[in-house]
Amino acid sequence: MINVSKALLPVAALLIAAAPATAQMADHGAAKHTNTIVDVAVGAGTFKTLVAALQAADLVTALQGTGPFTVFAPSDAAFAKLPAGTVEALLKDPKALAAILTYHVIPGKVMAADVIKAGTVKPTTLNGAALDIQVKGGKVYVNGAMVTAADVAASNGVIHVIDAVVLPPTKK
Repeated sequence: MINVSKALLPVAALLIAAAPATAQMADHGAAKHTNTIVDVAVGAGTFKTLVAALQAADLVTALQGTGPFTVFAPSDAAFAKLPAGTVEALLKDPKALAAILTYHVIPGKVMAADVIKAGTVKPTTLNGAALDIQVKGGKVYVNGAMVTAADVAASNGVIHVIDAVVLPPTKK
């Protein structure tokens, strides 16, 4: 299992100052939320594959922790874009699955406005590898995957929905 406390490195490249969100990214405000990232994912109904993967990789408890975390969450449709048999194979390989899933999580709570203001950032994920987050044409992309919904608030962080599963770089 991933040691989350060791992986929580500062994300210095992201700005604290907020800027107005684009039309594609709704800011859900600063209301107090009681559901964790996992609770929100389960309740949404569009993350069944992600939730099953978190369970298989033994990461549910970690993402129910204090955080805060920012999760770039692939929807079920994003997982469906993977080649046939990929999800099933990963569910049988918890170590590889954990490496991929932790590549979708950065420490800290990063709102869409922070990314839009920064333009391009390369935060370190819980996996240890950096993501390439860019704003192009008013839309945010994470390693080429487009953010389709942003700023879904949880008690321990925020979820941004992406339209593809992003894979960590292969180690040399």
